[in-house]
Amino acid sequence: MEYNTVRFEKSEHVATITLNRPDNMNTYNPAMLNELVSILQETATDDGVRAVILTGAGRAFSAGADVKGFEGLIGLQKERAENQDALKLLNHVVLAIRQIPKPVVAAVNGVAAGGGANLVLACDMIVASEKAKLAENFINIGLVPDGGGTYFLQERIGYHRAAEIFFTGKILTAPEALNLGLYNRVVPVDEVLNTARDMARELAQKPPLAIAAGKAVLNREAVPRLKAFLEDEARNQRIMVGTQDAREGMTAFLEKRRPNFIGK
Repeated sequence: MEYNTVRFEKSEHVATITLNRPDNMNTYNPAMLNELVSILQETATDDGVRAVILTGAGRAFSAGADVKGFEGLIGLQKERAENQDALKLLNHVVLAIRQIPKPVVAAVNGVAAGGGANLVLACDMIVASEKAKLAENFINIGLVPDGGGTYFLQERIGYHRAAEIFFTGKILTAPEALNLGLYNRVVPVDEVLNTARDMARELAQKPPLAIAAGKAVLNREAVPRLKAFLEDEARNQRIMVGTQDAREGMTAFLEKRRPNFIGK
């Protein structure tokens, strides 16, 4: 099957999924999310695949949602509906990563922002470039985190540090994320994909049934909690999308100026 927004390759029992919109910093749109869901569903039942790598083409992992493609955030009804569909699809991708019975290794080659950051955090193991940045920057455009960010970050670094990151939009450097326990390894930029491949090949040599069972046990309580967080995030995001602050934040972002939030 051919894909338009991702590359999908299989070798040595390892599947590599590459977000492939490099000219747009691999921002995701409904087409990309649908392709990711399809690939993850196929890979879940493919006995020839024992480990998965998720990475991005070019200089970014993913800068999050394709803002230019979701003009509903600044008031158009049709695109607002598309944005809500994309949010549902993003949640499907996040859950698919956590529930696929195979380890998923993120190879973070550059910026991972917004929902792109949460695709990274959904993975089982994370290798990042020393130049990579992790940005939960929803607040800067008048939105709340989605794609499981409120669950992943609070679970891993605690409420207070998660709150600081969410409320300020602080961007984490690779060493900062590593020190917080968010990454497994940080390596030079030209070693990211090879390091992820080495990890995935090692995992592919382990007993696949034991890997699948272990992942299921690790996620036994986590997945129901994650689903609840995803539902809460989506509900609140739909409210935020209709606010003047979100329209102002999105417009300011597109116009490359500082937003003026008014609390409405």
